[in-house]
Amino acid sequence: MPERDGYLPGVPCWADTSQPDPEGAVGFYSALFGWEFEDMMPPGAPGRYYIGRLRGGDVAAVGSVPPGVPPMAIWNTYVAVESADETASKAQAAGATVVTPPFDVTDAGRMAVFTDPEGAALSVWQANQHKGARIVNEPGSVNFNNLNTRDPERAKAFYGSVFGWEPLEMPGGAAVWRLPGYGDYLEQRDPGLRARVAEFGAPSGFEDVVATILPLPEDHADVPAHWTITFAVDDADAIAEQAAELGGRILAPPFDAPWVRMTIIGDPQGASFIASKFAPENKDLGGPTETAVEAA
Repeated sequence: MPERDGYLPGVPCWADTSQPDPEGAVGFYSALFGWEFEDMMPPGAPGRYYIGRLRGGDVAAVGSVPPGVPPMAIWNTYVAVESADETASKAQAAGATVVTPPFDVTDAGRMAVFTDPEGAALSVWQANQHKGARIVNEPGSVNFNNLNTRDPERAKAFYGSVFGWEPLEMPGGAAVWRLPGYGDYLEQRDPGLRARVAEFGAPSGFEDVVATILPLPEDHADVPAHWTITFAVDDADAIAEQAAELGGRILAPPFDAPWVRMTIIGDPQGASFIASKFAPENKDLGGPTETAVEAA
């Protein structure tokens, strides 16, 4: 897959994790995924922001927990937009709560943070110098962004009105979001992508997919709606074993799911993520397992 040099509005473009001990998280993720980190904050700044890279290309980042926010570790999803101000206003009109109003991040870009009507936090990114992740969809990089929700229909209406996403039902009862026209953009950058997607037996429109929808079980009321990150790996079993050796917690041992073999991991400070190996031989399995949804 070619390196990315920007994203269409409405496409997840960046991920970072807020950590009480960012230096400790840098050690964990560099050992787990082979990321090389650079601290982007000047000496004496109150917080740290380490960008992780593979082959010199930005993948994701580890930062300090922002002031005034509970000291808990979490992975954050950013969606590319043309205007952070306009998107924040549109989201608020659709029922979101703007947690952090739009602000400039030096000359990197402009961002805002809101929670959707169910309380799941999401950031929007208006790129300037920082266009987003350059390396995606390969081992050690972001592969998917996932909304865990108890009210999929309400979520579909909200994200459709804010980003233009449309739901796509998958075999086995799973559901994803597609951004119409995104597949055309990808095909231009990576000729033959549509043919490869069709060859694997994916449904029509899959090349437009930008995120997944994971329904939360009704009997787990203590799990709030939230966004999670999926990282591609070349061996889900090996990465789970390595994460445990590095002090992480295995929330769901490796298991087979549609199209993938995956595991769910909590890093040493508690931020959870999915590690997934593409497994086309699993394409005919049923939808997301309850284990995956509960642990994510």
